[in-house]
Amino acid sequence: MRTVLLLAVVLAVAGTAPAAALDVERPEVRSFITHMIEAHAFDADRLRAWLGAAQSQSSILDAMERPAEKAKLWYEYRATFLTEKRIREGVEFWTAHRDELDRASAVAGVAPEYLVGILGVETYYGRLTGRYRVLDALCTLAFDYPARAKYFQGELEQFFLLTREAAVDPLTAMGSYAGAMGAPQFMPSTFRRYAVDADKDGRIDLWTSWADVFASIGNYLNQFGWLPGEPVLTAAAADPARVSQTGRKLVLSDTVGSLSAQGFVFDTTLPAQSPALPIAVDEADGVHWRIGYTNFYVITRYNHSALYAMAVYELAAAVKTRILVTALQSAEAPATARGAPGGASSKP
Repeated sequence: MRTVLLLAVVLAVAGTAPAAALDVERPEVRSFITHMIEAHAFDADRLRAWLGAAQSQSSILDAMERPAEKAKLWYEYRATFLTEKRIREGVEFWTAHRDELDRASAVAGVAPEYLVGILGVETYYGRLTGRYRVLDALCTLAFDYPARAKYFQGELEQFFLLTREAAVDPLTAMGSYAGAMGAPQFMPSTFRRYAVDADKDGRIDLWTSWADVFASIGNYLNQFGWLPGEPVLTAAAADPARVSQTGRKLVLSDTVGSLSAQGFVFDTTLPAQSPALPIAVDEADGVHWRIGYTNFYVITRYNHSALYAMAVYELAAAVKTRILVTALQSAEAPATARGAPGGASSKP
């Protein structure tokens, strides 16, 4: 048994490729450098020094091949994000940052619970923002992940532009294995296009300014078509004999009326012409159905996954419900028994 275990350890170590410095003389890297010099007037020596400091990491490539949104069914995925602890800490987070959340919500037209829900799913309210250098993640995927090399080369380009504009150090900025940054996990192109300097300090900071974080998420959802006050998701029943939908495509091509005509039964205050899509939900006891509306589809623009959007929706609803119940209990309690809310840091 000891021999077998020793052999397993040896094989595991042998199969773990160490990080490797990026070779700036590779043709595709040289082509990228030339593009950055010609298109954006970057200094050649500085750019080569940054790229030469990047480490291509096999763990990043492994993570790209097994995202939770593709590896798990809904009831498994849900169990990760809809925990009592995450809901309770979502309430604490909302309470601590209520004023900043309310301001961002008012500007963007996005209810505060969805700002909280996205942060709760993305980074556990700003606690888990990634353990990889953004430079390493983007270089690994731009030059050693052929399936999406073009996309990540574009994001690497946007990252270098961002570092120049926002005074971000390209050698120290940290993020996810895909290069997403800060509490809201914005990719570089998203950061440059949608992030907001809400605290008016002259720079956009998605790492340490909650005002910027909330406003940036709200602006992103708003720009993708969020409809203030409209619903996100509804439970539905379906007649198997009439329904031909798979419920596995994120395409907003149906309407409330057309889905009703196809055999879906659901309650909504939206008019028949409102866009809608059916969602097949894998529960432990089989497939159930939900109907997503425009705002559900907008959440999937943040992460192109119905599982992700459902987790955001359910976490948002759970935290809001807890907030309302707590407020009701406080209102019913004797004034002398009420406690003042505690202070909280303004930093993620």
